[in-house]
Amino acid sequence: MRKYDILKNLLLLVLLLISGTKHAVHAQNYRGYSQESTENQKAVETAFLEAVDFSIFREHLKQLTLQPHVAGTPANDEVANYIAQVMEMAGMRVERYPYDIYMSTDGGNSAVELVQPLRLPLNQQEYILEEDSFSADPNLKKGWNAYSGSGDVTAQVVYANYGTKEDFEKLVAMGVDIAGKIVIARYGGNFRGYKARFAEQYGAAGLIIYTDPADSGFTRGLVYPEGVYYNESAIQRGSILTGDFTGDPLTPFEPALPLDGKKKINRMDPAEASLPRIPVLPLPYGSAKEILGRMSGQVVPSGWQGGLPFTYRLEGGDELLVRIAVDQKRDFVRVNNIIGTFRGTTHPDEWIILGCHYDAWAFGATDPNSGTAMLISLSETLGKLAKQGMAPKRSILIAHWDGEEHGVLGSSEWVEQLKEELGAKAVAYMNFDGGVSGRNVGGASSPTLKQLMTDAAKEVAYPYSEESLYDHWRGDREEPAIGNLGGGSDHIGFYMHVGVPSMSGGAGGPTLYHTNYDSFDFYKNYVDPEFQMGGTVQQWAGLMALRLANAEVIPYDVNRYASDLKGHFENAVKKVKELQPDFVEFDQVNAALIELEKNSQIFNDALTVALGSGELSGKEIRSINEQLLALEKSFIDNKGMYYGSWYRSLYASTDPFSGYASWILPGIEYELSLKSTERLEEWDQRYAAAIESLTTKVMALTDSLGE
Repeated sequence: MRKYDILKNLLLLVLLLISGTKHAVHAQNYRGYSQESTENQKAVETAFLEAVDFSIFREHLKQLTLQPHVAGTPANDEVANYIAQVMEMAGMRVERYPYDIYMSTDGGNSAVELVQPLRLPLNQQEYILEEDSFSADPNLKKGWNAYSGSGDVTAQVVYANYGTKEDFEKLVAMGVDIAGKIVIARYGGNFRGYKARFAEQYGAAGLIIYTDPADSGFTRGLVYPEGVYYNESAIQRGSILTGDFTGDPLTPFEPALPLDGKKKINRMDPAEASLPRIPVLPLPYGSAKEILGRMSGQVVPSGWQGGLPFTYRLEGGDELLVRIAVDQKRDFVRVNNIIGTFRGTTHPDEWIILGCHYDAWAFGATDPNSGTAMLISLSETLGKLAKQGMAPKRSILIAHWDGEEHGVLGSSEWVEQLKEELGAKAVAYMNFDGGVSGRNVGGASSPTLKQLMTDAAKEVAYPYSEESLYDHWRGDREEPAIGNLGGGSDHIGFYMHVGVPSMSGGAGGPTLYHTNYDSFDFYKNYVDPEFQMGGTVQQWAGLMALRLANAEVIPYDVNRYASDLKGHFENAVKKVKELQPDFVEFDQVNAALIELEKNSQIFNDALTVALGSGELSGKEIRSINEQLLALEKSFIDNKGMYYGSWYRSLYASTDPFSGYASWILPGIEYELSLKSTERLEEWDQRYAAAIESLTTKVMALTDSLGE
């Protein structure tokens, strides 16, 4: 299309917008679609929404949560087989991707007890409840932390609040001796693995982690089974694996392919791996109170008092001795990702990937298998459409990851195995870990997918009101709040290692997170008794997937890069000024952002006109889409972060001190966390180079529309 044709069509578009015609509405609401394809897509979406069977979610969730299914156990293999069977019957091509991971499948032998002033073994498992038939399952285990070190220690006790970096620094500043002691810290504030890392770093001999009633317990409301909060026996299990990369601890940057496979992978010696060495165990607050209530040292500082009915103290003193013993074996364990594919009819080598892990600490009704049940239900609905002649134009992959609970293992290994293909083919990764855990809608996303999330939400009815999902989500705000992706789930490898635009969404609510009580009984009584949210989230996820799959041009919101980055750098400048008051701005970044904003708008306008004209050829569309897939890669820097080169995205990373929080502009955030400004000039250059690379790609896209 010639340059003057673009200008002529742009003028026509402006007139259409002024007149408020139907075409203008379509152009706004269906990014990446021509008028003709918009009408076709509307028909597909109507058929999809009508095809969703709301009742099937309940049946799938019930089957998935019949028994505890920790990664690497036969019970988890049964769950994998069920998932594969459902997807195959839906018409998907199903593949298994096996890996041999260095890990544990159970907590082994463990004990926690008071030794002095009296001998008192402490409870390590949830009570059997008459109201919850699942709580009596003989396969349920004690509380445990995967990757705990083994050891048997008897020592004095130190209370470390949430066990954050700042909490340990404060203990040292207050003169508390941690070396050789057993630290007791409450859950919250950071990833449990960092509690263990900091405890070990400061010389602790062992670590006990418990859930305080101030965070989930009787001080918050009624406890289970009368309510949704932790009772005195409820225990949060979880991995404590940390490192400067995500995935199998022995194979950084390489997939942990089967030991008996044809391709051999060099594995680190376990003795050289960065694995926890001190014994670590989780306890319920009913057991923790027996320790905390006997402590006699100085009173805790402001903000450290928990919800148990006594004054918290920093040290236990000479008269209080506690024993912690763990014998947890590690070995190579087979895990399996289950990947189903609906092959695209037009662009089979462009992939939309939806995922959720399926391994759980026990039954996993909310976390993760509400998301699993939703996705296998979605596979059935998409299968119905395919049989009606409405198969997706791009390939839709539905991935069920294994080993997530031990440290986001299965998905990370798959990303490492397929990183070249993902870099060339992956349009988006959409994560639904625990995606139907309540009725409160929410999401987090990379910039280019945010508009897709809100647009699709407008087309879905919220079941417990007369509102749309979008209106319920936004509440009193002008727009819904969309968060930034942090750590803790399967989007990490896609977004932070390879540079695939990613999002995480769903509905949240009450959860007995990682306890033996996260069962089908809990779900049906407290999470969503009417079982309406499974179908609702499926409709939302399906619409997003179908809009990505069927658009002629991949419907990224390219303009969002500049607007989001502008806000992020404004926040970064404020933080820098707290350390260096005379700091003005990131000069090179600011100049680069001006160009990005200008050229993104030019491209957006040109694309709208080109789609409206209907003159883009198939060859041109393929070229445009190839270029769009490269945009996010502008932020992938092979040098990576100073805290770990595996984290290669300059845009976003998991916080290396908390493990859960999102770090936007992580290079700058890390520098500030060190209370340093020495490398700010370097980061100004590196970020400006990334933005300039993105701008160059956007300009090339605009030029290709004018050819």
